[in-house]
Amino acid sequence: MAIKIYIDQGHNPRSPNTGAEGNGYTEQDITYAVGQSLASLLRNNGNFEVRVSRPTPDTQLGTSNAGSLRARVDDANSWGADYFISIHANAASSSSISGSEALVYSVPSAAAELGEDILVGLNEATGLNNRGVKVRPGLYVLRKTNMPAVLIELGFISNPNDANLMANNPSLFARGIYNGILDYFSLS
Repeated sequence: MAIKIYIDQGHNPRSPNTGAEGNGYTEQDITYAVGQSLASLLRNNGNFEVRVSRPTPDTQLGTSNAGSLRARVDDANSWGADYFISIHANAASSSSISGSEALVYSVPSAAAELGEDILVGLNEATGLNNRGVKVRPGLYVLRKTNMPAVLIELGFISNPNDANLMANNPSLFARGIYNGILDYFSLS
């Protein structure tokens, strides 16, 4: 039976719940592109069934921040996803901060193990620093999902190198996440 992976492309194309901006790029455009590329890789592997939160670049979820988050979680829960992966771009006040992170509800957990494997895959694919798995039990998409959930911060949109890499090579990030998923399921 196929493993059902829900890919949440963080944020909306317009308010409410738009993402960070930096170096001429928007988080919601980056997360959309990486999510589509990742979904394509997973769909081409018979071991997986995939659903994305934003099937088109214009897909708008919810009429408020809370509603947007709830729509994503409710969709994954009602579909019966086995794993939930939320894709984001980080931002910091310093443009020198760089690298990828995985946020999870708790450690140790299946989500934390998946997050570790994804971070290794991202580091190998992109060369960006692995900033590790961090516990964030307050995040709605980690707290309300009925399955292991990982929020991936691909890189920092506030860092020129990270931002350019994410915007211009979304398939690199998708490949890194995909390789991490394969490692987690011992399919590589």
